[in-house]
Amino acid sequence: MPEVIFNGPDGRLEGRYHHGKSPSAPLALLLHPHPQHGGTMNNKVVYALYHAFVRRGFSTLRFNFRGVGRSQGKFDNGQGELSDAASALDWMQSFNPNASACWVGGFSFGAWIAMQLLMRRPELDGFVSVAPPANVFDFTFLAPCPSSGLIIHGTADDLVPEASVAKLATKLATQRNIRVGYRTIEGANHFFGSQLDQLGGMVESYLADVVPERKAVPAPVPELAVAMS
Repeated sequence: MPEVIFNGPDGRLEGRYHHGKSPSAPLALLLHPHPQHGGTMNNKVVYALYHAFVRRGFSTLRFNFRGVGRSQGKFDNGQGELSDAASALDWMQSFNPNASACWVGGFSFGAWIAMQLLMRRPELDGFVSVAPPANVFDFTFLAPCPSSGLIIHGTADDLVPEASVAKLATKLATQRNIRVGYRTIEGANHFFGSQLDQLGGMVESYLADVVPERKAVPAPVPELAVAMS
């Protein structure tokens, strides 16, 4: 998968990008966990999400927030990271003007940022939120949640109690005109350990149901080279 470098609000940002085969392939932007706790775009959960979207035919980008890896800048307590995510979405859209849909996904801290981006960008059609830290960060900004999506959590998460995420999912599911699914993985901790394949399969199955026109491919295909800006 080719490395890409694109301009962010506080310097250049580093990412990995897969370009979908179809000229109207949907887009997926995936966000990593907390930068100050070792989170990077190469996190195993983010990697599993990335390949689930790739297998469903999406043009897919994961990238490092400011101050992580080769991305410039420094941690900004979420506000700057939200701006980074918006710049990443802009970059993807510039290469995919005919995209049929646009999705955002994230893990832990990345899920919190992803849901904020969802509120600010009306072109986002759906989301996948894995282990959203509902016990740490405020999610009341989702009033109402503008798009349908999927929330996944592990029943043995020792960092984010499952009850706090179930409460968030229940609240969102009661809203009109959207459908929010909530699925748990039995015995999974916050990092999903040996359940990563199950996590990826759950996301891929969900996407197959809600984006049925996209044909799955048996394995990730070679990515096309893209220009760096």
